[in-house]
Amino acid sequence: MKKNVFILLFTFVTVTLSAQRNVDRTNFRAGLNGGVVIGDFSEDYSFGLGVDMYHHWGVSKALDIGVTTGFFNAFGEKEVPSGSVSIESGFDNLQYIPLGASLRIYPGKNVGFKFGSDIGYAIGIDKGNEGALYFRPSLGMDLRDGTNEVNISYFVVNDDVQFSSVILEYLFLF
Repeated sequence: MKKNVFILLFTFVTVTLSAQRNVDRTNFRAGLNGGVVIGDFSEDYSFGLGVDMYHHWGVSKALDIGVTTGFFNAFGEKEVPSGSVSIESGFDNLQYIPLGASLRIYPGKNVGFKFGSDIGYAIGIDKGNEGALYFRPSLGMDLRDGTNEVNISYFVVNDDVQFSSVILEYLFLF
């Protein structure tokens, strides 16, 4: 499966580079994010912090495609509620390095609003975490004449058990 993801990313980058001449909206983005853990892991992990890096190429006036990576750390709870008592658990932090393809759609002229998604493989770097495919739909808005961006996203890693988090992110565009 990892081989298929990397072949998909290579094809994606090749098509992106050939389409780059259509619109010159190429940019590099880097930012910080934070969010709450929801779903299957919500009792064991409360919140997470991370960094993201993107490189986008403009394919048309309404579409950017690119590649993304980063780091996300979900902080393990030391006490887990069990009825009326709390149990010491000592869950270690859960850490991922996502590697993926990125797509952003701009629905209107000069609005600064965008939506899209990232998809790829989240490499698990903590003990016992092998990683899995991930999906991250997002909504974003350009700030300060397009030099910064704020977005909200839903980060999902699908393994035997699904890890998910709602993330708020602030990005700097270069």
